[in-house]
Amino acid sequence: MAKVVKVFDTTLRDGEQAPGIALNPDQKVRIANQLARLNVDVIEAGFPVSSPGDFEAVQRIAREVPGPVVAAMSRTSSEDIATTWEAVKDADAARLHIFLATSQIHMDHKLRMTEEEVLTSVKSGVSRARDFTEDVEYTAEDATRSDPDFLMRVLRTAVDAGATTLNVPDTVGYATPGHYGGLINRVVTEVKGDDSSITVSAHCHNDLGLAVANSLAAVEAGARQVEVAVNGIGERAGNASLEEFVMALSVRSDLFDATTRVDSRELYRTSTLVSQETGYPVQYNKAIVGRNAFAHESGIHQHGVLRNRATYEIMDPVSVGQSSDNIVMGKHSGRAAFKHSLAVMGVDLNPTIFEQAFQQMKAAADKQGVVNEPQMKWIVEDVVSRMELFESVAESYR
Repeated sequence: MAKVVKVFDTTLRDGEQAPGIALNPDQKVRIANQLARLNVDVIEAGFPVSSPGDFEAVQRIAREVPGPVVAAMSRTSSEDIATTWEAVKDADAARLHIFLATSQIHMDHKLRMTEEEVLTSVKSGVSRARDFTEDVEYTAEDATRSDPDFLMRVLRTAVDAGATTLNVPDTVGYATPGHYGGLINRVVTEVKGDDSSITVSAHCHNDLGLAVANSLAAVEAGARQVEVAVNGIGERAGNASLEEFVMALSVRSDLFDATTRVDSRELYRTSTLVSQETGYPVQYNKAIVGRNAFAHESGIHQHGVLRNRATYEIMDPVSVGQSSDNIVMGKHSGRAAFKHSLAVMGVDLNPTIFEQAFQQMKAAADKQGVVNEPQMKWIVEDVVSRMELFESVAESYR
C-alpha cells in the first residue's frame, strides 16, 4: 500500500510573505475554507506575533475552519509561543510550529548566537510548546546550508524536548535533488530511526527552480510531510508548488510509492481563488493550473489529442478541475481541429465552405495569434454570406 504524505499548506504564512501580498482576515478565512475543501492535512494559518491582523486571521481560521490541523509559526521565546498558542488553541486540531536557524551564516550574522546557545534555545522553545500541545513541529531554518553534524544534534535535541515533526527546510533554494535527498535520508536514519511518532518534513524554495524536484527527492528519502504553497507563491522565487507536487506523485505513481489525501479536482478552483485574493496572476504556461496547461494549438498535437488524449496529455484536465476541451485555433492548427471546433459550436459546413472558412481562419491567426469562438462564428457567417451572394449573382446570369 502506498505511503501517505501529509500536505502542509503554507500559502497563508510563507506564501503571503511574497512582496505585495497582504491578506486581510476575511480573505485568509476564504482561502482556508477552500484549502479544507482541497483536503490538505495542515493549514499553516500565519505568524500571529507579526501583527494584530495576522493574530486575528489565525484565530478565526482556528475557530471557523474545520478539518485540517491548523498550525501557526513562532519563534522560540516563551512569550511568542504563548501568544501563538492563544491564536490556534480553538482549532479542532492545533499545532505549534517553532523555528530557529542552524546555519553558520545565520547564527553569526542574524542570531548572534553560538551553537550551544542555539541548542539551548531549541530545547527550551520546544519544551515550552509541549506545555500547550503534543503536536509540535520544529524547523531548522536554512538546514541545507547548515553543518550536517550540527544539524543532527539540533534535531535530536528537538526530539528529546518533545517535537513530533522535524522540518528540514531548503530556506534559500540552495539544494539539488541529490543533495537534499541525501540530507533527508540522514535525518530519517540518524534522528527519526524506528520512532513512528516522528515525522520528517520537507520545505523547499524555488530559487534555482528545483523546489518540486527537491520535494520529490525528499519523499523518496523518507519524508512523510511536504510543505507547499498554492501556485508556488512565496518569498523571492516562491515555494514548492502544491499542485505540481500533488500531481507529480499521482501521475508518477509507478516511481513513488506514496500518495496524498488531496482532492485534485479542487486544484484549479483553489489556484484561481488564491490568484484573485492575492493579486498574483498565474502564468499562462504554469503546470497543472495555467491557462495553457492543457491547451493545444499545433495541428499535429491537436490531431493526436482528438484521436486519443493520451498522445499528448499525461493527465486528465478534469482530474485537476480544468476544462476537457482545450483545442485552440491558431496559425499552427489543422483541419481536423478546425472541424472539431466547429462541431463543438454546432456548425457543419459543406467541403467548399469549410475550406474557405479554414483558410480565412489561418489568415486571421497569422495576424492575431489565437482565433476565439466569436471570431470563428464571424468567419463562418462571412464565408457563407459571400458564397450565397456569389450564387445569387451567378443565378441572375443563367
